[in-house]
Amino acid sequence: MKQKLQFKRLWRQIQTNLGRFWAIVLIILLGVLLFVGIKSSGPDLYHHAEVYLQQQQASDVQLVSTTGFTTQDVQKLRRQAQLQVESGQALTALTAKNNQTVALLSLPKKLNQLRLTQGRLPAQPQEVVLDTEAKQAGYRLGQTYRLQKTTGLARQSFKIVGFVDSPLYLNKTSRGTTTVGDGTINHFAYIQTTNFTTKVATRVYLRFPELASLNPFKTTYQTKVQHRLSELKPVLKTLQEQRTADLQATGLAKITQQQDQLTTAKKQLQQLPAAQAAAPLAELTQQEQQLIQATKQVKQQAQTTYYQTTWHDDSGFSTYGELAERIMAIANVFPMFFLLIAILVTFTTMTRMVEEDRNQIGALKALGYTKGEISQSYWLYAIIAAILGTVFGGVLGSQTLPRIVFNMMQNQFSLPATNLVWDWSTLAIAAALALFSTLGAVLVSIQRELRAVPATLLLPRAPKAGKKILLERITPLWRRLSFNQKVSYRNLFRYKARMWMGILGIAGGTGLILTGFGIRDSIDHSGQSQFSEVLTYQAAFTFKNAQKTGQVQQILQNDAQVKQHLPVTAEIVKLQHQTKRVNEVTLYAVKDAQALAPYIHLTAPLTDQGAVLSEKTAQLLGVQTGATLQLTANDQQVVSVKVSGITRNYAGHFIYLTDRYYQQHLKTKPSPKTWLVKTQRLTSNQENNLAKKVLATKQVVNTSFLSVQQRAVDQQTQMLQLIVVIFIVLSGLLTFIVLYNLTNINVSERIRELSTIKVLGFFDREVTMYVARENILLTLMGIIIGLGFGNLLTRFILRQAETAQVIFPLAISLTGYLTAIGMTVVFTLIVMLVTHRHLRKVDMISALKAND
Repeated sequence: MKQKLQFKRLWRQIQTNLGRFWAIVLIILLGVLLFVGIKSSGPDLYHHAEVYLQQQQASDVQLVSTTGFTTQDVQKLRRQAQLQVESGQALTALTAKNNQTVALLSLPKKLNQLRLTQGRLPAQPQEVVLDTEAKQAGYRLGQTYRLQKTTGLARQSFKIVGFVDSPLYLNKTSRGTTTVGDGTINHFAYIQTTNFTTKVATRVYLRFPELASLNPFKTTYQTKVQHRLSELKPVLKTLQEQRTADLQATGLAKITQQQDQLTTAKKQLQQLPAAQAAAPLAELTQQEQQLIQATKQVKQQAQTTYYQTTWHDDSGFSTYGELAERIMAIANVFPMFFLLIAILVTFTTMTRMVEEDRNQIGALKALGYTKGEISQSYWLYAIIAAILGTVFGGVLGSQTLPRIVFNMMQNQFSLPATNLVWDWSTLAIAAALALFSTLGAVLVSIQRELRAVPATLLLPRAPKAGKKILLERITPLWRRLSFNQKVSYRNLFRYKARMWMGILGIAGGTGLILTGFGIRDSIDHSGQSQFSEVLTYQAAFTFKNAQKTGQVQQILQNDAQVKQHLPVTAEIVKLQHQTKRVNEVTLYAVKDAQALAPYIHLTAPLTDQGAVLSEKTAQLLGVQTGATLQLTANDQQVVSVKVSGITRNYAGHFIYLTDRYYQQHLKTKPSPKTWLVKTQRLTSNQENNLAKKVLATKQVVNTSFLSVQQRAVDQQTQMLQLIVVIFIVLSGLLTFIVLYNLTNINVSERIRELSTIKVLGFFDREVTMYVARENILLTLMGIIIGLGFGNLLTRFILRQAETAQVIFPLAISLTGYLTAIGMTVVFTLIVMLVTHRHLRKVDMISALKAND
């Protein structure tokens, strides 16, 4: 009987105030949805990449040799324990159709398997599969794919039989750079190995099977890869030396034979009369000089060097990882604040619900019900609300937001979708917090009520004692207020707990909306500022020799769109201060510090007295102006440099020196092999044409345009845009529900008071304004505090989202502020209209007859 009564009470509590029940469920749902959804997005992004790389047997390391790898080299590597090895061919060519640059690779056997998106893999030498992105250039199945004549390739015509994705090319928007064509690889293609005429492999792929289960984006994986490479270092060194010796022996054998022939000829000529032998001997001497020069060339060309790259060195892979890290950094802060605000409001609502039932609790207690029996319906109410909110929020969050984020990432990265992973730990945290906000509130409030005796509970709650508020003590101001204004201010400050709950709820919602805009604007500002305020040149050309630049000089002079250029010394160096170290820092040395200003804007003066360091680099090293750093140059010499200034910079690590300071400290004459070029605004085609011209001279080995980097940054920003929109929408919904819930609580607490003034002749609009006036004041105060909170939260999240390479300055647009304010005001107006309709239907007699 008692159990049946409790279930009836539970049903009545839900049915009689269905709006409150669903408001609680929705608040929990939104909090859990965002918390679980965003927290799961980062791990899911990692999971998609991990599964793809494991399925395709992606290599951990890629080795490239300047002289190629022989069959014996590959066999020796295969003898190493716990190592999978596969050799391959690769070269760069130009298409006959539209002069595009293509990376041609041999079909893989086991490692770096291709993923077919259409068609099949080549079965004959005359067949080819193309990059899926090549479809954008108009290529289709069955077409003939023609290449320009290329050294090292047996045929120039192929039939397209399929389109594929390769784990070696994750970034759709950047397939790499080369010295062929315009310097940018447009797409890749795979053909059978027999089509390559070279006898040695051009690259070798290494895979460590024991690392397959590790997350390739984490430090643990990267550390273990470096450890395995250090173990292989002696083997690789031996192979390089042996390859060098073999090539030198082969090349020098022919030269030695020619030298022997010359020696024999000289001996024969020396037996002839001097006049007769003079001319032949002079010719033989010239041939000897040629052989000496040939010997030098053979030794130089035979010198073998291995270049190794890991996933960490791949720009597409690292960009994907950085985006995942930023999302995870945001997820560690924003959803938690969102959920905390949801918990705060839910706790307040549940507490109020128990307080409203104090008469029923008193009656049940007087009838002999135990505390546990009285509490049962409230516990069930709290548990049902928490379970519904957690289940629906958890499912929607786990299955929608990560999927949306990954689909967005697929616009830039060639990764297939895999099954989403349920983040049970995050779900458990969300469930625990949801139960705390509902069940915890019930336990606290019900125990407080149950401690009172039935007689006290059956009596109306004593009204709070009236006392003067601060405004009343300011007599001139108080006198000018109307009666309704005085009542509103008194009620507002009389119930301080309710006032602060309203202010904090509104401030939280407004702050979260503003934070969404702040994250978007700040990340966008970082990229835009780097390429408009810091780096103000448009292109950079790298030369083979700083002294051989005449042809490129002529091209730039004849191009009306090129304004000016500046030769600089550019190197990649390492910096260290005490125990802190930054390994990849771009060093620029210039002859004239003033001449650098049109190309790179430094916020600190560059002088002969020291080096100017970029801001993020200084932060990582923990240095300020006046500190001394240890600089390790390319030749591994370590020198000390003084930091004379720190300049603003948003992406990357840079150190700037004058040529004089460079030469004094590095003991080497600067070699300005890099030209910074300023141009008018160029289209992509104009940039490609300029790159083709300068690369065709063979004096330039690499070209880069800042517009390419800027587009990549813009794409990353756009990928974060959708996440920000989700933040803003959900924050707006939370703000609306918070306002609606708090207003409902306010009305329910004061229903007798409102009914009284209605009986006294107040019109419906005046009765509504009686409550709405307080809401307006709470909204204004909440907005002011919320804007400050939004700035602080945005700054904190940006600090968490920063990487070792990037700084995000706080930058919130006026649109962000106006939208956050506007949404809060609109929600307040909507709630006022809903409240107005509710108050018009209030049964005044029933309300006045109620005890509480």
